[in-house]
Amino acid sequence: MSRMLQQMLAVTLLGFLPCCVLIASEPEEVFKATDSIKSFHDDRADAMQCLAHYRWVPSSFSVEVHLAPEKVTYDRRVSFPSPQPSGDDTNDLVAMEWFFARDSGGDVCRAPAIVVVHESGSNMAVGRLIAQLLCKKKYHTFLLYLPGYGSRRLDKEASLKTNFLKLVAQGITDVRRARDAVAVLPHIDPDTIAVQGTSLGGFVVADSAALDAAFTHTFIMLAGGDLAGVILNGAKDAGKVRERLNRDGISDEQIKANAYEIEPLRIAHRMNAKRTWLFSAVKDQVVPLEHGIKLAKAIPLGEGHHIRLPGNHYSTIIFLPAVIERIVTELEVSQTR
Repeated sequence: MSRMLQQMLAVTLLGFLPCCVLIASEPEEVFKATDSIKSFHDDRADAMQCLAHYRWVPSSFSVEVHLAPEKVTYDRRVSFPSPQPSGDDTNDLVAMEWFFARDSGGDVCRAPAIVVVHESGSNMAVGRLIAQLLCKKKYHTFLLYLPGYGSRRLDKEASLKTNFLKLVAQGITDVRRARDAVAVLPHIDPDTIAVQGTSLGGFVVADSAALDAAFTHTFIMLAGGDLAGVILNGAKDAGKVRERLNRDGISDEQIKANAYEIEPLRIAHRMNAKRTWLFSAVKDQVVPLEHGIKLAKAIPLGEGHHIRLPGNHYSTIIFLPAVIERIVTELEVSQTR
């Protein structure tokens, strides 16, 4: 086993340890940000109907930076209000773990940023791992908690029957606002702010990046198009989502209808194809390869932008070092142009 893989697996195990999710009552610093998203238009009527779920009135908002609790792997906690509040104060405060980019001497340095959106696992271990590995490449990385995760987790599990669509749409808009929150922070080079998402996070990122192509680069891993097909026919994690929705009284027909409302294929053409990369697993049993192909065609991605990895949804973790290197290479190439 390579040293890189040993380190990667060690960090993965650390991700499953309990971590403190409380935000300090008083922030260390507060910055003022403004939504840069504009009123967007699309010539496709179906795309306009889809985009309607993500609209909010652009405004100024506060970005708070908090000291990190003891015994965590990140350097600071960043929080800002969700642009599409659900009505629950706990859930509506978006939180991100900030991993500092450091120079060879260990000092925090000015560098580009990457917003990382985690998978469906409650500990967000893979997302945290990706944020840490990219941080080691001298990028400021921010692990964003989706609604219901981390410090946004409610004490009582809520039914998804009435809020499934709203929570997913909220997460998509949270990721977009994160771009503007990150841009005002110290040490950040605002000329390069990328976004990366894996599995659940990949579906969220696909929609968020399509709102107005505000992120300079988009990296999607183990996700694709035809969300209803994934939920209804996918195995493992996808099957668990289907079971949870059915348990909460959402029929398969309702799943299809809800999934269509937030379907990435409806707005994928709005993404910057030249600055988007999709990593799919050839034998993925959760998000079968055909779903990645559908998304790649809808964007549409050019040659070399849809990377196919051996293995399945879980075993592809051994190729994560190669994915990280590819991400870094693409970021570096664009910065030298």
